[in-house]
Amino acid sequence: MDISQQWRDVDAYLVGELVQEDDALLAARELARERGLPAIEVAPNQGAFLALLAQVAGARRVLELGTLAGYSTIWLARGVGPEGRVTTVELDPRHAEVARENLERAGVADRVDVEVGPALDVVARLADEGSEPYDLVFVDADKASMPAYLELALRLTRPGSVIVGDNVVRRGGVVDPSHPDPDVQGVRAFLHAVGTDPRLEATALQTVGSKGWDGFAVARVR
Repeated sequence: MDISQQWRDVDAYLVGELVQEDDALLAARELARERGLPAIEVAPNQGAFLALLAQVAGARRVLELGTLAGYSTIWLARGVGPEGRVTTVELDPRHAEVARENLERAGVADRVDVEVGPALDVVARLADEGSEPYDLVFVDADKASMPAYLELALRLTRPGSVIVGDNVVRRGGVVDPSHPDPDVQGVRAFLHAVGTDPRLEATALQTVGSKGWDGFAVARVR
């Protein structure tokens, strides 16, 4: 059997045993495909991981960079609960509109603020406005800008806050210091910054599954 097919089969098994992907989540992915959005949202078990991470961290305020169709946003909104708040930032207005429809269907639109615009600009504005600190920041926007997102996230968090960086393995490309892809170089710079910043303690894990070979980094603000 093709090894990547085994990864997908194992993911399907784990989701079937452990993850409750309800009609709203299924509809969110289906609407994304109908509207022509790329199939790059997190896998169901990864979405459940984000929700659990929010719950373990006791998060009530979450910042997400990269909304797409709102699939991961639904998981995060459920993770913070009815009293929590999620701010999610999406560059493409068309994607943001799909996300709003999905959030409404999932019954969590009242706890989510969808900000439209370049993530660097939106997050810088939030920081300049003195936004209340976020308990969890999920960085899933363009990877070339990840080092800048990290600096902004540190302005918007507090000791004990969690910062998650997605897609940090890049199918192994992250080990190549001369890789021509700006996204790979952005991830490398992000990981170096996380690992050398005395304000953070962190680790990163490789993942395989329905989304291929990649990984995520998790950091805690000291």
